[in-house]
Amino acid sequence: DEFGIHHAGILEGWFGEYWWNTRTFVLLITTLLVFAPLTSFKRIDSLRFTSAISLALAVVFLVITAGIVVTKFFSGGLMMPRLLPNVTDLSSFWRLFTVVPVLVNAYICHYNVHNIHNELEDATQIKPVVRSALTVCSSVYVMTSLFGYLLFGESTLDDVLANFDTDLKIPFGSVLNDAVRFSYAAHLMLVFPVVFYPLRVNIDGLLFPKAPSLTTSNLRFGSITAGLIAVIFVGANFIPSIWDAFQFTGATASVCIGFIFPAAVILKDRHNRATKRDKSLAIFVIVLAVFSNAIAIYSDAYALFKKNKSTLAI
Repeated sequence: DEFGIHHAGILEGWFGEYWWNTRTFVLLITTLLVFAPLTSFKRIDSLRFTSAISLALAVVFLVITAGIVVTKFFSGGLMMPRLLPNVTDLSSFWRLFTVVPVLVNAYICHYNVHNIHNELEDATQIKPVVRSALTVCSSVYVMTSLFGYLLFGESTLDDVLANFDTDLKIPFGSVLNDAVRFSYAAHLMLVFPVVFYPLRVNIDGLLFPKAPSLTTSNLRFGSITAGLIAVIFVGANFIPSIWDAFQFTGATASVCIGFIFPAAVILKDRHNRATKRDKSLAIFVIVLAVFSNAIAIYSDAYALFKKNKSTLAI
């Protein structure tokens, strides 16, 4: 909900509001029937089929959205949206920085590279794998943002899926709305285990640095998995907006993983391979990351405080 506006889910749209299609109950069933089984695999290779399905669902979402845009364009129902940000004062200028953490969060894949590399039969294939993944993801991100903004313009919400509970003013609009939301929701559900895998491995390494591999201990594996899923379930119920989550994780954890930690490795330079230029660039990256994301965190907190204040006033 944003500013008192309730965006109905798929089940609410089909059956009306009942206790069994509330956010908490749907998340509980999804956790028990989807997340729990998929996070029980001890090898990331076991998730290859669900990952392929999730990618296919993202493409389905993109194709349907693009088709809606093309249909509305030829019917004359598409308005040209504003292409540049509306910067009227210092506050609106600082708000531009809130987008940076979300973009950083979207392109962080470092945490899975080592896991995939370790399970590849031919380790030399890791570079083509990473390039292909970045190319596909970048294409989906760019095309989704482009068609989403062309379709909804100034009305585009932080979570664009919430826009698909409105009247599209085209034939079979409600069916297409449901198809878009269902395909992308299923996509996110199948992506979750892939992101969860390295989280579990790293938490285990942090808590039990001298213990043998996590896959050798069913008790440790099950305990960490259950604990993390429980924490994520609670967070999913209480965090009001996915945009807020992306903003703060992008400005903190993602920046550390993507920029600060790799630069710190270069500065440490155990094997004396880094040149002065490498170390200078590493220092520049760390300073830039800390500065830009300090501004982003401030802007995120300010925007969130202002939104909550406006909601209370309403």
